[in-house]
Amino acid sequence: MQSVPLQRPDIREVALESGFVELDEDYDILLRDVCIRAAKSQISQTDTDDSRIIQAVEALDDIDKNVNELSERLFEWYGRYFPELEMTGEELARFISAYGSRANVPEEHDLSEKASTSMGAELSFVDEELLRALANNICSLYDTRRYIENYINTSMGSVAPNLCNITGASLGARLISMAGSLQKLAAFPSSTVQVIGANRALFKHLRSRAPSPKHGIIFNNPIIKNAPWWQRGKLARALASKISLAARTDFYSGELEPSIKEALEKKLEHIRNANPNPPKREPKPPSQGKGGKRTHRGKRKGGKH
Repeated sequence: MQSVPLQRPDIREVALESGFVELDEDYDILLRDVCIRAAKSQISQTDTDDSRIIQAVEALDDIDKNVNELSERLFEWYGRYFPELEMTGEELARFISAYGSRANVPEEHDLSEKASTSMGAELSFVDEELLRALANNICSLYDTRRYIENYINTSMGSVAPNLCNITGASLGARLISMAGSLQKLAAFPSSTVQVIGANRALFKHLRSRAPSPKHGIIFNNPIIKNAPWWQRGKLARALASKISLAARTDFYSGELEPSIKEALEKKLEHIRNANPNPPKREPKPPSQGKGGKRTHRGKRKGGKH
């Protein structure tokens, strides 16, 4: 028996025959409204909690890049007028925002003597106002950065409590950002989680005979960063395994499971106790000459011994 394909009804004709709409123009208008509503609904579904965390992490990176460049420019610019001032970054921006010219430093301040005897050039009123405005903007960026950090810490505690408990809020948020979403991070095997952020080293390993990377961004975790070099590979594998488990638990249940961190601590302690000392390195073989034969000094070819 041959299966007869089902014919789909023409929705336009059905709507006209049933009296749902009277004209083709009415059907087109209704279809347009339905499509717009469906598109809005689909867009709203993409605005999830982890997507907002990703945007916050990327905003944090943008602020770090801009504030470092502006702070360096402020340091070089203000150094022409007060070269003895040993301040950088936010500390320098706060100082300039508060006092401006070194002539405004009060006598009771710790830097009053350096300010009064400085060999720097005189700061005009126009330059002082400009430097203060730049310093105020830099201070505002530092304040915004702290605000975003607090937002990430708070959001990670509710969106990914297990991941936050294992790696910390900052590193966990960055892992979600690099993976693309919490769902994608949960789908990664632990071997992939271990090398997230080590793209250059991984590509170099694939192209040449360079050693494979033992860890990526998870190196910033104190568990690996503060460990001896010979333990880092094993610790990274254990940490990546629990990160993968924590991400899956967060995505599918969202409930905090303290047993994940407890199991991780036991595994880490076992690795540290089993590898207290660095491995012994094998001695290199003696160098050989051409043709695989050892070379001897003071002997000529064909000579007598």
